[in-house]
Amino acid sequence: MSFVNFEQQGAVAILTINRPEALNALNSQVLSDLDEAITKVEAADDIHAVILTGAGRSFVAGADIGEMKGFSAIDGKKFGVHGGGVFLRLENLSKPVIAAINGFALGGGCELAMSCDIRIASEKAKFGQPEVGLGITPGFGGTQRLPRIVGISKAMELILTAKVIGAAEAKEIGLVSQVYAPEELMDKAMELANAICANAPIAVPESKRCIRMDIATGSAFEAEAFGVTCGTEDKNEGMGAFLEKRQEKHFQNK
Repeated sequence: MSFVNFEQQGAVAILTINRPEALNALNSQVLSDLDEAITKVEAADDIHAVILTGAGRSFVAGADIGEMKGFSAIDGKKFGVHGGGVFLRLENLSKPVIAAINGFALGGGCELAMSCDIRIASEKAKFGQPEVGLGITPGFGGTQRLPRIVGISKAMELILTAKVIGAAEAKEIGLVSQVYAPEELMDKAMELANAICANAPIAVPESKRCIRMDIATGSAFEAEAFGVTCGTEDKNEGMGAFLEKRQEKHFQNK
């Protein structure tokens, strides 16, 4: 994984897109490295949350235009399928993923952030889908995720004008949930990840899976997941702590 650094701190995996000389632009190798990192996270039973960020002053500045310039229609579709598939795997990863957006999140970078479960940003972060200004459309799910997150009208405005917005506006429209000073961003991301990890390790991924479903499927699955978690020892511990007014809980993942 030459372009994606993998670090583990306790139950939290930190994935860092590491191609700073190109502002972490996504080429085919970066996408393959990210795919490999997702596989590694999924297989690790001792990882319960993920933080995704970028090295240097960029989260991900976009897909690599240098690579895309020579694409034919067939090449473009293959690249879109590759990137879209990796982002879908990230979105469907059983462990919650926090995007710590430290700088530019444009085009494919904005699409990558949107495939994460929670997005927090540095005050220096910039967001946008500028593809139409390059003669293309968003290719890694931007036309699908952005309207679901910020609404159709705002998504139309951002995509069709190729407008770039700052972190404050991104928070205002719901694209990110929190904005922090640059030096606080990773500490806040780790604080959030640890807060997730403190909860029952069966209930957290089951809750994520329910949220990610469409409402009809999700409502049915939620009832099933609720039943499954009610039969766990972690439920007995969590509810026992509540009834006994204990702050400390001892979840056992069973």
